Amino acid sequence: MQSDLLALAERTRVAALSGLEPKTQESLGQFFTPARAAALIAMAPRLPETGHIKVLDPGAGSGMLSAAIAVRVLAERPDLSMHIIAVECDDTVLPYLMTTLEACKEAGDGRVTYEVVEADYITASTGVNADDRLAEFDLVIQNPPYAKLAASSAGRASVREVGADAPNLYAAFLALAAAALKPGGQLVAITPRSFCNGPYFGAFRSYLLDQIALDRVHVFESRSTVFADTGVLQENVIFSGTKEGARNQVTLSTSSGHQDDASHRTVNYAEVVHPEDPHRFIRIAANDEDTAVAEQMLSLPDTLVSLGLTVSTGRVVDFRSRECLLTEATEGAVPLIYPGNIRDGLVTWPRAIRKPQWFRPVTDKDEKFLVPQGWYCVVKRFSSKEERRRIVAAVWSPEQTAGPVAFENHVNVFHINGGGLDREMAFGLSLWLNSSLVDKFFRTFSGHTQVNATDLRTLRFPDSQSLHDLGRLAPHQLPVQTEIDILVNKVLDVVGAAAV
Repeated sequence: MQSDLLALAERTRVAALSGLEPKTQESLGQFFTPARAAALIAMAPRLPETGHIKVLDPGAGSGMLSAAIAVRVLAERPDLSMHIIAVECDDTVLPYLMTTLEACKEAGDGRVTYEVVEADYITASTGVNADDRLAEFDLVIQNPPYAKLAASSAGRASVREVGADAPNLYAAFLALAAAALKPGGQLVAITPRSFCNGPYFGAFRSYLLDQIALDRVHVFESRSTVFADTGVLQENVIFSGTKEGARNQVTLSTSSGHQDDASHRTVNYAEVVHPEDPHRFIRIAANDEDTAVAEQMLSLPDTLVSLGLTVSTGRVVDFRSRECLLTEATEGAVPLIYPGNIRDGLVTWPRAIRKPQWFRPVTDKDEKFLVPQGWYCVVKRFSSKEERRRIVAAVWSPEQTAGPVAFENHVNVFHINGGGLDREMAFGLSLWLNSSLVDKFFRTFSGHTQVNATDLRTLRFPDSQSLHDLGRLAPHQLPVQTEIDILVNKVLDVVGAAAV
């Protein structure tokens, strides 16, 4: 009976998905959970042996997650009953949701009851007219919508009222769900991994981690299998947490698809959320190799601050400085560097890319976008899917052209107080950032292709002398990955021997 219920819920999901208007789906961020993913999500919470639980499914869609948790309760807990409150705002989806919930009720033979709240979840759970039913839950299980939430929007203002700042809908749903739990209640969700790091989610991440203690995090290595029929290509995680829970240990797991060959390990909470990390990144070392990499990185002696270095996003936002952009050299114009100028570890300028590669200041304000002549280490802010590494670094050489240079907003630039580095430091940083060690460590807390300046500031580095030594070993063109790693390991071996 339970397997029949999940199969019915899957058929209902597919039917609901086929009836969605693309524009409505995009605006509401609707990506309905497939049955296999729902079954995995439903395995995350702890269930009591007896009694009654109150379950919230916000943004319920066709009701797949409600069905999945109902199937588990009915199969594993014969003395447990549940009441589901499902919230959905799209009236075209409501008939499908009702079909699924009615099937849950019939399969439960009195052990499963439900209510449907036809409303926008943010509106219904905040403000003076908040729905009293949307509070004090034993369990919130959700696949929240994936869409941005404008800073000036009413929804974002409503979420701020509970003490959180949510830059998009999925963060808003998570924040409100955490607030809706009773002490000891559990939050289980599947979301993009993007909230785990970066300044964009900093305030939200702090709020969430204050509200709940993480119990488990599961990472899908594939970007395409979880929501294969919905076009979602972000790296997704399932996580669970407990309101006012103990912060002792976290179970980490990973799989290539849904439940295929999942590996599990339990680590100390401090390995996932470092107590001294002001950014409160969520670091997911899914296996022993990841842990060894993290330990090696964290044992290094220096940070950018201790090295006297700074990393900043390029100052030129091209669409805001159109009057300064030129496609050919002219008097007073300086090089303008885009990600497309980065190739084989060097910044090649000019290059055959479809961008204006000269910048001529028009006002005094435009002059501030320039940096003085010097050597710089430059990192792409977005790595493409074809690139092997998340961090792609290169060196700008002042020997290409004398004078100041401008860096576009899609690159990050390492500098010293706004000025250049010396040659060896620039090449040393580039080799270090292009190493497999840094790439593997970066992947433990970043699940997307964006590389923020804040992410780079959290890295640790060899000491200044070692980076200079590495820079002196660097060839003029970036070597293949194995040679990069050999050079980096040679320097790290010297660092390790000195520490002993």
